[in-house]
Amino acid sequence: MTTPQGTAADRARWRRYLADERAEAAVYRELAARREGEEREILLALAAAEGRHEAHWLALLGGDERGVPRADIRTRLLGGLARRFGSIFVLALAQRAEARSPYANDPDATAAMAADERIHGEVVRGLAARGRRRLAGTFRAAVFGANDGLVSNLALVLGIGATGVPAPVVLFTGIAGLLAGALSMGAGEYVSVRSQRELLEASAPDPTAREALPDLDIDANELALVYRARGMDPAEAAEHAALVVARVHAVEQQPTPTDALGVAEHDDEAVGTGLSAALSSFCFFASGALIPVLPYLFGMTGLPAVLLATVLVGIALLATGATVGLLSGASPLKRAVRQLAIGLGAAAVTYVLGLAFGTTIG
Repeated sequence: MTTPQGTAADRARWRRYLADERAEAAVYRELAARREGEEREILLALAAAEGRHEAHWLALLGGDERGVPRADIRTRLLGGLARRFGSIFVLALAQRAEARSPYANDPDATAAMAADERIHGEVVRGLAARGRRRLAGTFRAAVFGANDGLVSNLALVLGIGATGVPAPVVLFTGIAGLLAGALSMGAGEYVSVRSQRELLEASAPDPTAREALPDLDIDANELALVYRARGMDPAEAAEHAALVVARVHAVEQQPTPTDALGVAEHDDEAVGTGLSAALSSFCFFASGALIPVLPYLFGMTGLPAVLLATVLVGIALLATGATVGLLSGASPLKRAVRQLAIGLGAAAVTYVLGLAFGTTIG
């Protein structure tokens, strides 16, 4: 052990960095333990990089590990989530954590360490993007369905309730709105996703077109027209087409449809399937639409029922907004507040209109 460097404040900061680097390395190892293949290798490489940063701070401390604090609350939370779930949520949170690295402005951190942290953020962003693509189709339908169920049925229940009709009428109106909305959302989502997939399939390359490549005239290479139709400029299209035809003649191998036409096939995971999106939309709309009805199901009436329904829906809107924020790598608090403001704003307008109609009818 060598003599520690720096002032007491410096050493306290170095110990804090040391604790955070160890905790972040542990998070990546926990995530790696739940994955296989390339993703596992990438996560272990990130853990090794955090280990190099740990060694830097330990060297500045002269190998003295006494007084090293616990990691900050965010990193400890990440570690707990990684041990229990190892999910996309952890990667999204890790992406935000890497973006908050203080090394760029710390005089004791090397330029390589600051660069590492920035690149780590992009690596984690890429890993999180894979998970988002796997969730995208059904998750979009689920969030949209839940939010629509919460807002539309709360607005319906409050609007009808404000007119002064009996509580049973409000209850059955809410149940009818739940069923009608859930069925409509499910059917609409199925048609939407199926139409999207059919449009993408219509734009995909014809697999049989590659059979013509060996017989193409190299001097009058009409394959360049395909690339130009797909968006390449004439010079780039001609160069790429000549390369593809030359490869076919020289190697006598058939390129894949994507190689032949220069177009990536659409991502099935990102689009989702019509049935899964429809089921997600139906179930989440129904679960969201049930929440405003709960007070009336348990016999509550009048203003207490309205207030409780609003509070329950507000909590659910905050939860859905925060979830979207986490998965998108954005601020969960901002997304939650935005979701709450939009949802309750729409319900408030309907409630005021119901009061006005109730007064007019009365």
